[in-house]
Parts: sequence; structure tokens; C-alpha cells
Amino acid sequence: MLKTTPLNQTHRNMNAKMVDFGGWDMPLHYGSQLDEHHKVRSDAGMFDVSHMLAVDIKSKAASTTEVRDFLRRLVANNVDKLTLPGKALYSCLLNPQGGVIDDLIIYFLSESWFRVVVNAGTADKDMAWMLAQRDEFAPALEITPRRDLAMIAVQGPNARIKVWQVIVGAQAATEGLKPFQAAEFGKYFIARTGYTGEDGFEIMLPASAAADLWNALHAAGVVPAGLGARDTLRLEAGMNLYGQDMDETTNPLESGLAWTVDLKSERDFIGKKALLATPIKQQLAGLLLLDRGVLRGHQKVTTPHGEGEITSGGFSPTLNQSIALARLPASISVGDEVQVLVRDKMLRAKVVKYPFARNGKSLI
Repeated sequence: MLKTTPLNQTHRNMNAKMVDFGGWDMPLHYGSQLDEHHKVRSDAGMFDVSHMLAVDIKSKAASTTEVRDFLRRLVANNVDKLTLPGKALYSCLLNPQGGVIDDLIIYFLSESWFRVVVNAGTADKDMAWMLAQRDEFAPALEITPRRDLAMIAVQGPNARIKVWQVIVGAQAATEGLKPFQAAEFGKYFIARTGYTGEDGFEIMLPASAAADLWNALHAAGVVPAGLGARDTLRLEAGMNLYGQDMDETTNPLESGLAWTVDLKSERDFIGKKALLATPIKQQLAGLLLLDRGVLRGHQKVTTPHGEGEITSGGFSPTLNQSIALARLPASISVGDEVQVLVRDKMLRAKVVKYPFARNGKSLI
């Protein structure tokens, strides 16, 4: 039996093409994946991301730093950067070998309350890991999965304006938010984050209110978009997908995630010792296909410096060309030409700096 989000029937009412996505019944598209992609780049689209899990980590003592101390040890990035209520931080959860258990977003609400949002496919594993660490190092903390919440991402250059049209009064509470900040407004938790390379909001709200908000946004001209457009948008934006671009067998420093790992402070965290002891042999790089074809995950890459492999690939609607993220030898440079094995043929590709597109425009 597939898991369903609070918006499942709403998607079906809109004639969405539904697919099994890691055990969840999710919309792939609502007719045209290409149209949905372009609408997000040019106007506003919305995604049901309620399969992801918000987890509240709380302390019963308001004056303590117990939650912060726990997260200092738990994640690779430094939560001491979070000083303003509502500020968010992207980080990785690592195992002792330095492999990526998951990538996540941490919101600082107060010293006694942090909210973590984890990926759908790793939610059970993440919860078990966090609870085990809590039981050993901070047994007084409360760690609560919030399956009572739904999440809707509204993305695109006109996304915020359309959200303000629908959620009356929200503009005053959220207009001043900078990227990676959030604010509470009534029953809504509105964050200026996203996974598309466009501006917009990710909105958490009670599951019982999700369909009404979705339908109101649709009436305001926000186009529903499915998993297909979400993947092409995030690939163009150079954003990692867990299970493809990194996992428990890969090092974040070789996965384009060095910026999410704090090795400068004296703070210790799970996996730090392994990261410091492991030489960097690979890097995550962008590829632009020069010949006709389509780049896909797991295709082998031949370079003058050794072999590599595509982690995520596909056709870019914005560039009208095939692009990919690939784990390549560390000595590779932007501008180098490589060869990719596509259907028993060696095709030429150029190493480029990603992201490939953001804010509606090609960056290549």
C-alpha cells in the first residue's frame, strides 16, 4: 500500500499522472512536464512536498542550549550560525565514516525549539538515527515527527506575490524575509526556501487545510507541477538529490557539499574525524553534452585524468540541451572536454560550472 499525502485526492481531481515515488503515491505531471517547468521559470508553479517530514526538536527548559548543543554534534554544518529566529541552515547528517545519511534544512525558532526538514525516502532512517543520538547524549530532548503538517512549495518569479494574494495579511509578515528565512503567520509556517533555483516560499500548514490552500493558489494562477518538473528544475539549479548525487557511501566533500560542512571551528561532529582523514580524490562537476543524445545517471565518463560517473542527468528545457552532474577526478577543470558512454557510443561533453540556470536564465 502506497503512502499518500493530504493532497492525494486533489491531485487525482486534477487528472495528475500518479507514480510510485519511494513508496509514496505522487504526481509526476498534470499533462505536460515541459509546460510545468517553463511556468516555474517564468511565472509561478506549486509542488506538493508533504511527503517530506518536518521534525521538531524541543527542550522543556527555555533558557537552555541543550537543543543547539545536540545539533552541534549531530550535523556537519554549524548551527551557531543560526542566531536570528526563523533563520534556516542547509546541512548534512553524516555517519561516523563521513557518509551522507541525509541532507536537510534546520530552522531556528528559539533556543528551545529547532525544526528540521528531512527527505521522504530517508525519514524513517533519519528519525531512528536522531532518536538513538538523543537517547545517548541528550535524553531530555523531545523529538517529534510532524506528520500532521502538509507542505506546499510555491516557486517562480511571481510566486511570492501570488501567495500574498491568497494568504491575506501574509505579505507584512514575510515580505522582509531574506532567502533561507522563515516566519510564522497564523497557522502557516512560511519559509523563503525552495528546490528549483527560483524565488518563492515553502509553506507548512495543518494537513486539514492543505487542499483549500492548493485550490486557492490554483485559482490565483499558480500552476500545479509534479515530480518530473521538480527534477529538471533542481538539476538546472545544480541541487543535489539524495540517493543519486550523494548517499551513505559518498563523502560530502566530493559531492559538491563542502560549503555545508564546517571544518574550521573546533566543534566536533559525527563524521568529522573521518572527513579530515580522507583525501579528496573526486569532485562533483557539471557537464554539457556537445553531441546529440541525453545524459543519464550512472553513465560512465572518460576524462584525461581518469574515470568518472554521472550522478544525475537529463534534458534541460531552459538550455534546450542535455546536462548532468557527475563525480569526476578532482584534477578535472572547467572547460575540459570529456567523453560519456551513451547507448554504446562515446559522446563529447564539456565540463562546466553549475548551476546551469537560475532565476529564469541560463548561466552557461
